[in-house]
Amino acid sequence: MQRQNDRYLRALQCQPVDCTPVWMMRQAGRYLPEYRQLRAKAGDFMTMCKNPELACEVTLQPLRRFDLDAAIIFSDILTIPDAMGLGLYFEQGEGPKFKNPITNFNDINKLSIPDPEIELTYVMDAIRLARKELQGKVPLIGFAGSPWTLATYMIEGGSSKTFTKIKKMLYSDPASLHLLLDKLAESVALYLNAQIKAGAQSIMIFDSWGGALSHRSYLEFSLQYMHKIISLLERGTRGPSYTKDYVPVTLFTKGGGLWLDKIMQAGCDAVGVDWTVDLSTLPKENIAIQGNLDPTVLYADKVTIKNNIDLILKEFGPYNGHIFNLGHGISQDTPIESVEVLVNTVHQLSKRDHNGES
Repeated sequence: MQRQNDRYLRALQCQPVDCTPVWMMRQAGRYLPEYRQLRAKAGDFMTMCKNPELACEVTLQPLRRFDLDAAIIFSDILTIPDAMGLGLYFEQGEGPKFKNPITNFNDINKLSIPDPEIELTYVMDAIRLARKELQGKVPLIGFAGSPWTLATYMIEGGSSKTFTKIKKMLYSDPASLHLLLDKLAESVALYLNAQIKAGAQSIMIFDSWGGALSHRSYLEFSLQYMHKIISLLERGTRGPSYTKDYVPVTLFTKGGGLWLDKIMQAGCDAVGVDWTVDLSTLPKENIAIQGNLDPTVLYADKVTIKNNIDLILKEFGPYNGHIFNLGHGISQDTPIESVEVLVNTVHQLSKRDHNGES
């Protein structure tokens, strides 16, 4: 019988492990040739997302190549706005766009809260299928975008570098923006609870664009709503020792180093950090830390990759509660060999800091 690898879940609860667990944001994606082949066969990105069998297959692909300690369900953060009727589509080389972006209070007022087992059932079906296929090999991560990040796409109509439209609403019509964020928080909480019910064993909330906000605005328009989501999640009760059925939550704000102390007070079990953060300065033991290799290090030679991994492991030190990850998603042209070096090096070097049982 295959032994269950639960070191990722143990690390999230700051429990002893035999070595530091590792997974990568966007680990199921375009850097893998088998992913590119499947996407070409499927025709487009959303077809893959909305087909549970294809989504499950993509979820499992990186685990066949690398000794990763967690799988993350293949989906997209913009499934909720799409289910709200904004008409999500992807243009070649330009990323996600919406046919019906939000422009005013009336647009927001008309938005309905999606039922995750109706409008988003394809995600739940993919989770159920992936859990079955994984057979306990590693835990499965479910996820959603933060309300602020979802709102940026919904108001900007797609990706943005300046966030002019949403910031205009933030300062000129904050009541409307708060209404939108409140609806999104409710939608995300329902969505994540459905993922937990379907079999997700850990939850991650991606706040990709929180770092674009001012200090006060981040607390009011981003962190407040992530805190609300966490308070609504049905994830069990965490005990003083490893609690197998507890569902931990990780918050990740890219560019959020300024607010880490506030993020740690939002009710999450772990905080994801990007490569700008010095892990040696962070609290240890009571909250887990995920991160934080710069993804571009993986373009370097093996020695450079290993040295950078070693520096991060030494920065964190011989404590429980570290999940090794990149500081953001893996780049699509990352060499496969570099990923193998990353995973194996983390496991090998981190054994010096651990003597627990995974």
